[in-house]
Amino acid sequence: MKFAWLCSHESYQPEDLVKQAVAAEQAGFDVVLGSDHFHPWVDDTSAAGFVWSWLGAVAAQTTNVQLGTSVTCPLFHYHPALVAQMAATTDRLSGGRLLLGVGTGEALNERPLGFPFPGYAERQARMQEALEIMHRLLAGEKVTFHGEHYTTETAKLYSPPVGDVPILMAAGGPKSAQFAGTYADGLITSVKDSAETVAKVIAPYRRAASEAGKQHLVLATRWTVLADGPSEAWEALSSMRGLRAPGRLEATDPAELRIRADEMDPAEVLASYAVVPDAAGLIESYHPLVTEVGADIVSIQVMSLDPMGAIEMIGKEVLPQLRAAATR
Repeated sequence: MKFAWLCSHESYQPEDLVKQAVAAEQAGFDVVLGSDHFHPWVDDTSAAGFVWSWLGAVAAQTTNVQLGTSVTCPLFHYHPALVAQMAATTDRLSGGRLLLGVGTGEALNERPLGFPFPGYAERQARMQEALEIMHRLLAGEKVTFHGEHYTTETAKLYSPPVGDVPILMAAGGPKSAQFAGTYADGLITSVKDSAETVAKVIAPYRRAASEAGKQHLVLATRWTVLADGPSEAWEALSSMRGLRAPGRLEATDPAELRIRADEMDPAEVLASYAVVPDAAGLIESYHPLVTEVGADIVSIQVMSLDPMGAIEMIGKEVLPQLRAAATR
């Protein structure tokens, strides 16, 4: 079992996230992930760096930690062939350390650039075509593809990856999980209730992957807030508070999400996160992802007023306990 640290590009500037990534490797994390956003969730205490430039910088300043996106959308402002090229280049720069996490996106990152954001049925249809294009390009093929949504003409990666680049797809329900098992190389899922996630997401994914003759690869994530009390927790969560605002799936302007979030009771927003004061709380929060979910990769996603201190503390006090639990 591997443990990942998520670098939140909606919360910190890219130069600060490079420092987080280096610190995470030094602290003993196995994987460093980066979110991919054009717009953040609020407009006042946020950031939105370009994750693919950042991954190149992280590749140059780390040696062993795997790198990945959680997640990139290859459907609209990125053509899937371009995502394959970005992934291959990053894989080469990192010496074969890339995991490519993809998802069907959010209006927040597409409509500001003039792209539509259709319903899920069309986005899933686009994803099926995108996965075929990306898989074939990453496998070294010269791809001529004429689909309903995408076209390529003799497309080929002339700087191919140095090895296999697994493509993991984000899913939160059984239909998406089955789709990921059939068409992707792995699953990314956010866990609130472990038993529910296993039943509704991971089990359907595993069945579909087995039927497709594929290996299983599950990356399980959970957001926590490391804070001593509600006031500190609300401050730590500031850049992500729009994530729980009503209408977030249709919004294009982070200012609107900030206004909606600030109209909510902070206690209501915080109730959707695990708020813990210390290492023991983090261990308790992530222990089910290790022992009940049985993930291959557990992504530790922590909002804190001192992220560098949190990384160091987790490396010393949390990861050893979680690794021990994984081997029992």
